[in-house]
Amino acid sequence: MSIDLSRRRFLGALGLGAAAVVGPTVLAGCRTQGAGAPAGDPSQAANALVPDYAVKQYAKPDYPPPANGFEKIPDSFVKAYDKPPGSGSTIAVMTPLWGAIPRTSGNKYFDGLNARIGSTLKFSISDGNTYGDKMATVMASKKDLPDWLCLTTWNLPARFSDTAADLFEDLSPYIAGDKVKDYPNLASVPTDSWRYCVYNGTLVGIPMPDAGIPNPLFYRADLFKKYGVTQLPTTPDEVIEVAKQLTDAKAGRYGCDDLWNQAVNFFHVPPKWQKDDSGNLVHRVETQEYRQALEWTAKLFKAGVVHPDAVAGNGGDAKQRFESGKTLMLSDGIGGWAEALQRQLPSNPDYSQLPMPVIGNGSGDPVVWKGPAMGIFSAIKKGLGEAKVKEILKVADFLAAPFGTEEYNLVNYGVEGTHYTLDENRMPKLTDLGAAEVQPTYIFLASPAPSVAKVQYPGYVKAYSEWVNTTATFFKEPLFYGMNITEPTRLASIGAPFADLEKDIVRGRKTMADLDKAIATWKKAGGEELRTMYKKVLDEATPK
Repeated sequence: MSIDLSRRRFLGALGLGAAAVVGPTVLAGCRTQGAGAPAGDPSQAANALVPDYAVKQYAKPDYPPPANGFEKIPDSFVKAYDKPPGSGSTIAVMTPLWGAIPRTSGNKYFDGLNARIGSTLKFSISDGNTYGDKMATVMASKKDLPDWLCLTTWNLPARFSDTAADLFEDLSPYIAGDKVKDYPNLASVPTDSWRYCVYNGTLVGIPMPDAGIPNPLFYRADLFKKYGVTQLPTTPDEVIEVAKQLTDAKAGRYGCDDLWNQAVNFFHVPPKWQKDDSGNLVHRVETQEYRQALEWTAKLFKAGVVHPDAVAGNGGDAKQRFESGKTLMLSDGIGGWAEALQRQLPSNPDYSQLPMPVIGNGSGDPVVWKGPAMGIFSAIKKGLGEAKVKEILKVADFLAAPFGTEEYNLVNYGVEGTHYTLDENRMPKLTDLGAAEVQPTYIFLASPAPSVAKVQYPGYVKAYSEWVNTTATFFKEPLFYGMNITEPTRLASIGAPFADLEKDIVRGRKTMADLDKAIATWKKAGGEELRTMYKKVLDEATPK
C-alpha cells in the first residue's frame, strides 16, 4: 500500500479529517508505514527498553479495551495533577495540523493549557499535508531541531533508524521498566505502542497509541432496510450479490464504492511478508490471497455495482457519495463514523450507518491482521539535559491523562466556559471561540490509549465498542509485527508500481498475466535481495 494511503487511513481514523477536535480521539487504522519506517525493534531486547504497563483508571469503561467505551459521562472529572507538572521553562515544539492553523499568540486555548502545565509550550505548527518536508528539513539541520518534535511515521527518512539515536534522547533511562512509575499516565499506554518507538536499541519516542483496528465495511442500515436487504452478507461473493440488489444505475444508486481495501481484508492478504507451508518467505504480491483479492475486486467492478466516479478513480468524494445515498457500502476509518453522524443527523434523523461484522474468505474464521500500535510519536531533542527531559516527560504525562480527567477535557476541548460548555449529556459543546482556537496540537505530543464516549448519538458507543472488541478477537500479528526493518534506500520503492497495477487489474485494463510480469520484474529489481534480508532478520529474532 502507498504512503499516501497510510496518511489517509490515519486521518480517517482520527475523524473529522483532523480538522477539529469535537470528541474523544480514536485512532484506529494507521497501518501502513512509509518505506524504511515500519516501527519497532527486531530484537527481544526491545521489551527491556519500554515502560512497564500499569493502567491508572480514573473512570471505569462500560466496554473494556481495545474499545474502551463509555456509555455515560462521569458525574465529575478527576484532577490528575493537583499542581502544574512543569518547571516554568519554555519548550519549543513542532506539530502537524490537517486543518486551519490557529494563531498561537493571544490564543486562550494555548494560554490556558500552558498555565495548567506550568511550562510554556511554544508551538510551530505546519500543514500536515507537507509536514514530511518540514520534518526532513529540521532533522537535517540539527541547529533548527525543536526541543520536542512530532514525527509521522509515513514521512520518516529511509535511514531514520541509523540517525535517531544521534538526534533524539534515549528515554529508557527515565521510563523503562518500573522507572515509569513516576509517570502513571504514560504507564497506562499499551506496551505495543511503546515498542513501536524503539529504533536500533534506543527508545526515542512517546507514542500516540493506536488500537490497530482495520477500516470497517460500513453500510447504510437505514437504506438497506428501505430497499429490502434484510440479511447482511457473510462472504465476499454475498457482498457482490447484495451490491447488485441495491444498484439502480438509472436512479444514480450503486451498491458500493471501491472496496479494494476490504478485499485485502476479506482474503487475509498479509501486510508484507508471510511464511508458506514450507517455511519460505513469500511477499504479499506473491501470495494466493493477493490474487484472490484482485480477482474478487475485478468481479465486483465488472458487475457494475461500483459508483462510476469511484471507477474513474475519484476517491475524494467517497464519503459524500455514501452519506447522500449514492452508494450504500463504504470502506472507511472507524473515526469517520461519528463524523458522519454529526454531519447527517441534524437534517436526517433516520440516518444510520453501521459497520458490518468482519467478513472472511468463506473458509473458517476471518483473519484480522493487527495493525501497528502507533502511527505518530514525539521525540525529545538530544542534549537538553536531565532536568529538561524530566520536565518534558512530566508534561507528556499530563497530556496523556485519559478520559474522565479534567486534563483530558482541557487538552481536547479547551477551557470550560470559554471554549466549551457541557450539554445535557455532559458532552462538551464547543463555543464559537472554541471552534476557532481549539485544534489538535497537544495530542500529537502525547495521548492516552484510544477511548470512545460519544453518548450524544444513541446506541453509538455500544455498536462501536462491540464491533471493535469482536473484531479484536480475530487479531493475528503479522510476521514482522513490532519490528523496525530499514530497507536499503535503493530498494525502498521497487514495490510502488503495484499500486497502479492493482487499479488497472480490478478495472479490467490489465490481467493476472501482467501481475506475473510485474512480480518477475520486482524479483530482479531487488525483491529477492529483500527476501534474503528479511529472512536474516527473522532468523536473528527467532529464539534459539
